[in-house]
Amino acid sequence: QVQLVESGGGLVQAGGSLRLSCAASGFTSNYYAMGWFRQAPGKERDFVARITWSGGSTTYADSVKGRFTISRDNAKNTVYLQMNSLKPEDTAVYYCTADRQPLLRPGVKYIDYWGQGAQVTVSS
Repeated sequence: QVQLVESGGGLVQAGGSLRLSCAASGFTSNYYAMGWFRQAPGKERDFVARITWSGGSTTYADSVKGRFTISRDNAKNTVYLQMNSLKPEDTAVYYCTADRQPLLRPGVKYIDYWGQGAQVTVSS
């Protein structure tokens, strides 16, 4: 059974930092690109960041570039999202994803697996 389990969400003040983790099990995550999407209340689910299976290439949404860093540890089947300089507009449920697309920024419909989501709330 495939599982992506996020952890590390919470409440933080603007300007603060959080690190999300996503532990993958039930499939060979080494052959999948891993990433993060987020969804704020009343809004669509949006791409945040993605890292290829080798870790050699990363892609970020313009809104988080320079503030967020995605990384992975294939030995632990875990992907991380370090979020710095957080803003209230970063408040959302963050979803871990896995895909095998050749695209750098696959859309929602191309994602193979989703986590259950982790709430991140940034207060002003």
